Amino acid sequence: MDKHILIVDDDDKIAQLIEIYLQNEGYTVYKANNGLTALDIMAEQTVHLVILDIMMPGMDGLQVCMKIREKQMTPILMISAKDGDLDKITGLMTGADDYVVKPFNPLELIARVKSLLRRAYFQAQASVPAEEHTTRIGSLLIDKQTHTVTANGRLVKLTPIEFGILSLLATHPGRVFSSEEIFEKIWKEKYFESTNSVTVHISRLRDKLEKEMEGEKIIHTIWGVGYKLEN
Repeated sequence: MDKHILIVDDDDKIAQLIEIYLQNEGYTVYKANNGLTALDIMAEQTVHLVILDIMMPGMDGLQVCMKIREKQMTPILMISAKDGDLDKITGLMTGADDYVVKPFNPLELIARVKSLLRRAYFQAQASVPAEEHTTRIGSLLIDKQTHTVTANGRLVKLTPIEFGILSLLATHPGRVFSSEEIFEKIWKEKYFESTNSVTVHISRLRDKLEKEMEGEKIIHTIWGVGYKLEN
């Protein structure tokens, strides 16, 4: 299936560079140089992934990300010249799935795009034996075939990365996974000690689950070791 990718960046040269590399990989590309145009495209077209610059005039990338997350769980890859840990955490907490710092290697960006698309779509379409479709932990029901999660019968909207982490922990209840293990299994990349991605995504995942599970806590931190899921 042809994948459609939206590039949102007010720097035309960067947007064109990314477009060339994406088109060489066979993707259909849409471009927007501001947040409002990006949201209009999202409303009118099928978009499978968004590459979103943070620093734009008017509506910045963080605001665009929050608007998208109000309605859609489309994978979002943020790009920014801001390379501080706080900037990355802010981007991820806003709802982005991944964060790349400018200037970046276009080939690395394409690798991140492929990883997010594979996790969001290919895994969801994979054949899963019927008895392994679902996992239940207390009031939480995880359906791997449809990539959906419900708590007390209510749908919990998760990004592909959040679903991947939850599914990993739920498949091995009680087992403690280190941040390194989670990162390498979900992102399919080598773990770097300085990354905050796992911590931020775990925090966001917890907030969503506990909101729908009336405060019930199922993801536990084992300090100095990692994370585990159990009722």
